[in-house]
Amino acid sequence: MQFNSHTHIPVMEHFYTIQGEGYYTGHAAYFIRLAGCDVGCVWCDVKESWTVEEHQLMLIDDLIKEILKYPARLVVITGGEPLMYELSYLTKKIKENGFQINIETSGAYPISGMLDWICVSPKKFKQPLKEVLAKADELKCIIFNKTDFDFAEGNGKHVTENCRLYLQTEWSKRVQITPLLVDYVKNNPKWNISVQTHKYLDIP
Repeated sequence: MQFNSHTHIPVMEHFYTIQGEGYYTGHAAYFIRLAGCDVGCVWCDVKESWTVEEHQLMLIDDLIKEILKYPARLVVITGGEPLMYELSYLTKKIKENGFQINIETSGAYPISGMLDWICVSPKKFKQPLKEVLAKADELKCIIFNKTDFDFAEGNGKHVTENCRLYLQTEWSKRVQITPLLVDYVKNNPKWNISVQTHKYLDIP
């Protein structure tokens, strides 16, 4: 789909909520979930974000008006895969209104835009770029089976020493995986456990 990134962006949904996972857990934030993803995780819990429809194109100025209705000054750009798009204009407009901008990405595409916090959640289905991992403030690896620990460690070799390291169970496997996660972090304390608290709180 062709569109002018200086006027429009494909948005699946946008809403005000509490960040439920990772370093910013518990913070009030306005979420912008961009439509479109070609990473294709089999266990993705928002598969409806993979496609882009004409009606999802949103005027960036209208999106800014919605963000400004709420008191928090934290915006989280997620997806889908948000870095499929050139984010310079969108992030410039958000920053002009005094917001911190966090992004959640698989790291499979180059970074664009004015970003304050980069959370990379790498996927085996489309490997992250090493230059994106090098800029990560937070590395959040999803554990679906035992081999994912090795995948996490492999990606952890490419981040800086200041990057926060998180392991998080894939939601449908949490009963089986959580005990493994606990033992792993106890034996490898450079990692922390990320819990999807928003699912326990039943909020978006």
